[in-house]
Amino acid sequence: MTSLSHARRLGAVASLAGLGVIALATAASAHVTVNPKTAEQGSYAKISFRVPNEEDNADTTKLVVNLPADHPVSSVSVRPVPGWTAKVVESKLPAPVKTEGGELTKAVTQITWSGGKIEPGQFEEFDVSLGPLPADTDTMTFKADQTYSNGEVVKWEQDPGDGSNEPEHPAPTLKLTPKGATGTATAGLTAQSKPAAKADASSDDGTARVLGGVGIGVGVIGIAVGGYGLARARSRA
Repeated sequence: MTSLSHARRLGAVASLAGLGVIALATAASAHVTVNPKTAEQGSYAKISFRVPNEEDNADTTKLVVNLPADHPVSSVSVRPVPGWTAKVVESKLPAPVKTEGGELTKAVTQITWSGGKIEPGQFEEFDVSLGPLPADTDTMTFKADQTYSNGEVVKWEQDPGDGSNEPEHPAPTLKLTPKGATGTATAGLTAQSKPAAKADASSDDGTARVLGGVGIGVGVIGIAVGGYGLARARSRA
């Protein structure tokens, strides 16, 4: 085998490996998520539902988020998103729920955003202010439906578990930490004060996007190494 042929094979392998890493990194970060991922029990919080478009030839045109009726909150409001219309549904609870603010018989159970679009390769964030967050659970799960312009509906409703073996379509989940816990990140304010009208920008994407960035970097390096080897072999030939 000539040095040129060997370099070509090495370049092809490096390039394919790089592209594979990029594809895996992109897939790992393309979930509908809640950001930030933690908040304090009993607090008011601003959370963002981050929605990436996973399709190559269709736009995301609607997002439906279901709030847990077994752990309702008394105050829910949405932040306007240019081009999108938000519809908030309030339902009667199966049974009254006692909260810090009193007894709840009705609560917001669903929010639908429609009218806009998220094009391929883009994402959008839908902000919600809610509270006080429940104090009798350590997680809130928000099952969501993502609708595309080609009619496909992706249901983000699977139990994410502990994160060690993530399912294909995990439901957006907010982890709740005890009041006053130290060393944990929290979202929003204390239960004694409601959030400001203009909340701060949401936190980073979390582990998935960190891994995605690292993977893309490794993939680009692999492609560059393959191209450099091929160029050197050609110059020697």
